[in-house]
Amino acid sequence: MFTVIEGLDGSGKSTQVRLLEAHLSEQGKDFLHIKLPDYESDSSALVKMYLAGEFGSNAADVNVYAASAFYAVDRFANFHTKWKNAYESGKDIIADRYTTSNAIYQLAKLEKSQWDAYLDWLSDFEYIKMGIPQPDKVIYLDMPIDISQRLMSKRYAGDESKKDVHEKNIAFLECCREAALYTAKKWNWQVISCAAGEVPRSREDIHSDILRAFEAR
Repeated sequence: MFTVIEGLDGSGKSTQVRLLEAHLSEQGKDFLHIKLPDYESDSSALVKMYLAGEFGSNAADVNVYAASAFYAVDRFANFHTKWKNAYESGKDIIADRYTTSNAIYQLAKLEKSQWDAYLDWLSDFEYIKMGIPQPDKVIYLDMPIDISQRLMSKRYAGDESKKDVHEKNIAFLECCREAALYTAKKWNWQVISCAAGEVPRSREDIHSDILRAFEAR
């Protein structure tokens, strides 16, 4: 099975992936964890330039198809150099972000009337034309933006300059959350709420929900 854990910045996604990894290791499961974009590889060069604002200080300065291609090329390179053999041999793959991130962050740049067309294009571009694997299961961690902003500010010790072009644009992130929930319904993602009212749920409670979703695959 190929499972993707997805969520906006500040949703606690990386923490939850680590907890899932620890659980599977304790159970003696054979799996491979991948994290995308692959910032250690040259294939992510354009992604890093984009996030650093070198093509414009606002995420909308780069059109959705160019930005989507930056990330897709990195995924293509990562698949062919690091996990193709494991995938084709049937090993469980757990991905921290994937094509699903384009379906959130790039979709949010478009008018809603264009959302379905973009999602159809994205699926065809990456899974058919580029030939990278399509996930069997996507688990989306849904965190309200006001809470995720507080968590990110804490992560960066109050230094807002450390946020990338996505993280610092609150209005854009609100659109991303709306796009994520739209895509989750269209592409049949499992949505897990990460907040109870105005406060985040405990990581243990969220982890329990993820385990149930993961084991129900």
